[in-house]
Amino acid sequence: MQEFQVQTFQGEQILAYIPAVAKLRIEVFREYPYLYDGSLDYEARYLKTYSDSPESFFVIVFRNQEVVGVCTGVPMADADESSKQPFLDKGYDPNRIFYFGESVLRKSYRGLGLGVRFFQEREAYAQRLGRFDWVAFCAVERPEKHPRRPADYIPLDRFWNRRGYAKHPELSTTYVWQDLDETEATPKPMVFWLKRVNEE
Repeated sequence: MQEFQVQTFQGEQILAYIPAVAKLRIEVFREYPYLYDGSLDYEARYLKTYSDSPESFFVIVFRNQEVVGVCTGVPMADADESSKQPFLDKGYDPNRIFYFGESVLRKSYRGLGLGVRFFQEREAYAQRLGRFDWVAFCAVERPEKHPRRPADYIPLDRFWNRRGYAKHPELSTTYVWQDLDETEATPKPMVFWLKRVNEE
């Protein structure tokens, strides 16, 4: 069994780990379904937006001081406009939503319960803050017959359902990035999943 340590950080505490987290995001998001051809410069700028929020929340997994996993969260009011706008359009109050950014784990650390712990830690943090009705995250939508979909690919929908999350197709947005087989960045459809705070 892999040996690892899990630590939590808030706001500016993440700054020292941004280069390592950026590198890990690029590594993991190259896999299907994201197929992300990213750059360290962009990742550093993106992660800096989390550290700018004093109530952002990171859970980092270390092995021998190396970052091998991370999940992030931030009050929706401090998230980017493309995340907030779908909720505003449907009458939700972003001030009542805590947004989960990403959960990324190096392959050799999957299946050890860390995915569940990532959700538990962020849900507990949102509950401690005491002003949120919902926790939410979004996931990319890929066609079922996407040419780069691995034959053994298992969507995470059931895992998310077991954690109490429901898919809300009416809450959708687009993020722009370059796929591994693309020559330029293109918009990708993203759909939000929600769970009520305190709901088991």
